[in-house]
Amino acid sequence: MPLVVERLADGHTWWRIADRSWDDPLDPGHANRRGGRWNAPGDGPTLYLNADLVTARLNLRTFIAGWPYEPEDLRDDNGPLLIGATLPRRQRVCDAHSALGVVRAGLPPNYPRDENGAPVGHARCQPIGSRARAAGLRGVHARSAPSPDGAGRELAWFPAGPRARARRVETLSFVAWFWG
Repeated sequence: MPLVVERLADGHTWWRIADRSWDDPLDPGHANRRGGRWNAPGDGPTLYLNADLVTARLNLRTFIAGWPYEPEDLRDDNGPLLIGATLPRRQRVCDAHSALGVVRAGLPPNYPRDENGAPVGHARCQPIGSRARAAGLRGVHARSAPSPDGAGRELAWFPAGPRARARRVETLSFVAWFWG
């Protein structure tokens, strides 16, 4: 079944949660090495982004999983930054958020949950990312996985080549983006 393709809005600001120690928070090479929900290790550069501040807030608990504290314990000087970025124009991606897009991608209709209500894992999503990349698409625009009801939207962006870069347009301190 063919994937549903959509074109992202040019000039949209996408948001990346970033540790203060990262040299380049918009480097898509990290996910290529480690893999992620929509790419297996070695599939190619992938940059994971949030469509809005609400989705970034939903993803914070995943970002700090394993840290010895909760978001409420973080201060402005030690909490993650939020990097606003725009992508190159005319990005065509796989739709994995609309009802039709989810089904055509091969996901259960209530994604990010499976047929039994359990979270859908990376192993089920990575082949979809591979299909999108093989079809020449620049990523997967999906329902937010950390949200049980799929609220929010995320993007796994596949740059077209080494010169295709997300461009930083804003940096928000932790207090400004999480509590603001």
